[in-house]
Amino acid sequence: MASELFFRGQETHHIINAYTPKPRKPWQNVIRPVHYMLKEKRLVFLFAGIAIASLIFAMLPSSRAPSGQGSYSYINNAIYDSHLPSESTHSHSIARAHRIIYQNRAGLGSLHSGGKIPLGLQRKGLRILVTGGAGFVGSHLVDRLIARGDSVIVVDNFFTGRKENVMHHFGNPRFELIRHDVVEPLLVEVDQIYHLACPASPVHYKHNPVKTIKTNVVGTLNMLGLAKRVGARFLLTSTSEVYGDPLQHPQKETYWGNVNPIGVRSCYDEGKRTAETLTMDYHRGAGVEVRIARIFNTYGPRMCIDDGRVVSNFVAQALRKEPLTVYGDGKQTRSFQFVSDLVEGLMRLMEGEHVGPFNLGNPGEFTMLELAGVVQETIDPNAQIEFRPNTADDPHKRKPDISKAKELLGWEPKVPLRKGLPLMVQDFRQRIFGDHKEDSSSVSSA
Repeated sequence: MASELFFRGQETHHIINAYTPKPRKPWQNVIRPVHYMLKEKRLVFLFAGIAIASLIFAMLPSSRAPSGQGSYSYINNAIYDSHLPSESTHSHSIARAHRIIYQNRAGLGSLHSGGKIPLGLQRKGLRILVTGGAGFVGSHLVDRLIARGDSVIVVDNFFTGRKENVMHHFGNPRFELIRHDVVEPLLVEVDQIYHLACPASPVHYKHNPVKTIKTNVVGTLNMLGLAKRVGARFLLTSTSEVYGDPLQHPQKETYWGNVNPIGVRSCYDEGKRTAETLTMDYHRGAGVEVRIARIFNTYGPRMCIDDGRVVSNFVAQALRKEPLTVYGDGKQTRSFQFVSDLVEGLMRLMEGEHVGPFNLGNPGEFTMLELAGVVQETIDPNAQIEFRPNTADDPHKRKPDISKAKELLGWEPKVPLRKGLPLMVQDFRQRIFGDHKEDSSSVSSA
């Protein structure tokens, strides 16, 4: 046992030492994080990441479009150079051309010229539904969307559409084809909906007028309901027929039209007017993002050969050495736009911020006799003209005022009739006579 010695009379006193913290070192808040980073080698990883990112940015291709051309016209011209009119015999080369076009666009470079785009900021392809996508206009729209890098779902019941129009996309993982009638509901997850489904020629929409108006009304309701459900932007392709036999010339979007509600054409005319009403009601009432295009007469490759429209009628008749059929006195006027111009306008409208409606057409105005003269110049100067009684409710004049589209979309047609018609003639000649006769005809005409 330990012993303790005490002096007599001396009291022990316990000294309690209070805790006193150590004085804070100057710059401790700075030194400790630096020491931690150096010890764990954080700076090494930081500088390595900066170096790798700089290397990636330096290796990215420039996103500039070809000089003197926008991205839209660049793709547009490349597609038609590679497509027309022998898409069925060169489908693999077309697909390669499309891939090259998209790779050269470098993502966001399609929207903003100049500079290099970081890898993480490249444009993400959209998932787009095109109803009536196997038809005349729809198939050309699908070509442009696929070339842009989007994934496209085509819905068509093949009443007027043809599988041959989209066959060159078979095997492309970004392309899907569904045989479906839009009067029946459909559920797919998409970002945008181009609603083109409806027969557009008098021969086809008069064939079953009840089905025509069901397509315009019930089909549009179904697609608007889909757009509301999945949050997609919706574009309705309406028509210049909403103006009827117009009393205003040229026709502006503010003109309400002069339509016979009980005539033989009303299933199409009034059907499209109702579709516009539904579209705007969904926009105002349900907040659906919508766009409305009023399409004027359009021509080009892949038109149905015997659909009753004047350009296809004249071209097919001239190639077959038949008289050109002119209804009435031939003084009624129309305006004709090439299909590539229309597709350009539809895409600009969909990507823009304006609801519409917008007239999309070529303001160049031709009488039927003048059109017959252009067809004679292009195909057969000796083609005869045959006059027949005019059809009911046929509009006397039709010419779009496109000043709204010029101002708000920056769009106007580029292809004149005399330049676009030969492309259509070449396509029709191949489809009517086949490759062998087309080649022999080309040689003899040359």
